[in-house]
Amino acid sequence: MAATPPNPAASAPRRKVSRHRGEGQWAAGHFTPLNGNEQFKKDDDGLNVRTRIETIYAKRGFDSIDPNDLRGRMRWWGLYTQRRPGIDGGKTAILEPEELDDTYFMLRVRIDGGRLTTRQLRVIGEVSQEFARGTADITDRQNIQLHWIRIEDVPEIWNRLEAVGLSTTEACGDTPRVILGSPVAGIAEDEIIDGTPAIEEIHRRVIGNPAFSNLPRKFKTAVSGSPLLDVAHEINDVAFVGVEHPEHGPGFDLWVGGGLSTNPKIGQRLGAWVPLDEVPDVLEGVISIFRDHGYRRLRTRARLKFLVADWGTEKFRQVLEDEYLNRKLVDGPAPAQPVERWRDHVGVHRQRDGRLYVGFAPRVGRVDGTTLAKIADLAEAHGSGRVRTTVEQKMIVLDVTEEQVDSLVAGLESLDLTVHPSPFRRGTMACTGIEYCKLAIVETKARGASLIDELERRLPDFDEPITINVNGCPNACARIQVADIGLKGQLVLDDNGDQVEGFQVHLGGALGLEAGFGRKVRGLKVTSEELPDYVERVLKRFQAERADGERFAAWAARAAEEALS
Repeated sequence: MAATPPNPAASAPRRKVSRHRGEGQWAAGHFTPLNGNEQFKKDDDGLNVRTRIETIYAKRGFDSIDPNDLRGRMRWWGLYTQRRPGIDGGKTAILEPEELDDTYFMLRVRIDGGRLTTRQLRVIGEVSQEFARGTADITDRQNIQLHWIRIEDVPEIWNRLEAVGLSTTEACGDTPRVILGSPVAGIAEDEIIDGTPAIEEIHRRVIGNPAFSNLPRKFKTAVSGSPLLDVAHEINDVAFVGVEHPEHGPGFDLWVGGGLSTNPKIGQRLGAWVPLDEVPDVLEGVISIFRDHGYRRLRTRARLKFLVADWGTEKFRQVLEDEYLNRKLVDGPAPAQPVERWRDHVGVHRQRDGRLYVGFAPRVGRVDGTTLAKIADLAEAHGSGRVRTTVEQKMIVLDVTEEQVDSLVAGLESLDLTVHPSPFRRGTMACTGIEYCKLAIVETKARGASLIDELERRLPDFDEPITINVNGCPNACARIQVADIGLKGQLVLDDNGDQVEGFQVHLGGALGLEAGFGRKVRGLKVTSEELPDYVERVLKRFQAERADGERFAAWAARAAEEALS
């Protein structure tokens, strides 16, 4: 009998075998929560926290709130704890959440498509005045945010908002966030297609639906038929962009996988044309892919953009068609390059019905409850009672006649809401910043407002479109990477070697069909106090060196580093 050959596996040292957990994708059978966020979502749907807020927390007070509700599920109803006053930016990443938490909340009112009636706007203003110390910020996602909200007041605030058709449902959290829409949908003369019916149907099917209330992370949607490309479609998880198909007529070009934060990516075209009545089906397909295949293991990779980057657009479209829609999508054209540089609808513009709409610019989106009520009064007196918010922290009054325009403009100007703003007033945005945000490192709103004033004083003849986006941390809520001048808040050293508030500078970012991220010049950091001097210096160099018709972004891409410092 032949001898049995030795077994190498038996003689080798035995290694411990561990089962690969993958990325926590449900479609791969990985349902075991791999982090605390996934655990609390599995323990209880975030939508269910409303009952506890109404029956327990609002009656027993802040100290009665369960930590997983306080810093987790309450976001499903638009509530974040705000930053405790007096904590400097150097402690943002050091302190525990309970040390940063104030006993007050930010409350986000979702405004899908930016559509408001004056009655709704007035109620938001009243809630601001009565419950939020007068605070109100228009965001770059068409929402309005209030601060200083007490948990005891939340049920009454919901009652008032819902009585006029507003809500805070899934305004935050790992959910389908507000649906961006063209603020002049169904109104503008040059519109390709009105996406309003799709937004309404998406809202009906998706918002508050438990089938979509546990996503890997937030999911952002945009729908616009405007040729101005006015909803920042390039940086949304899914976007439907108005196009004219040569055979099928007006519809939407489908984009997926956009997003900023600390790992920014421009959305990708799937090359598919979607008719208006199929937009909600396709949206459900895309959000279902995210729910089922999205990465849940690491929060830093839990956005759709990472799945799209790994799969590629061809595979993504194939999975969407074969596994979720059960039909092929029609190939279609890309959107045309917009002819206008500004996409915010500020100014006086003709509607398709012959009336006019009037867009105006608050300072960096900051208003207050009293101002919102006065805007409602002006809109009722001069229009039909319809107002809109934009993705550039602006507002619009619709349905104004020729005879009413001058009076409306004068009324808005008296509130410091200019219809004919300087490029600096028009193009500067700012996030919430350290005043209220627990993630922020520096102050932003007041800094942005003072920067506008300084640049208007120093460069009164500057008339080139310019975007200056001020962000309090690296998370890019104010879209720093796609601004002409993007300012990312951080602590820097001043000339005396002291640590002070300042910014890392990004130059030459852009949205549009030439979308791209700004250039970072090595070592270029600016203190908050030096900011007006720096921006003035760079803009003067741009004016001196630009070629005829050259945009700031193009100049910044080719300029020598010394010209940008």
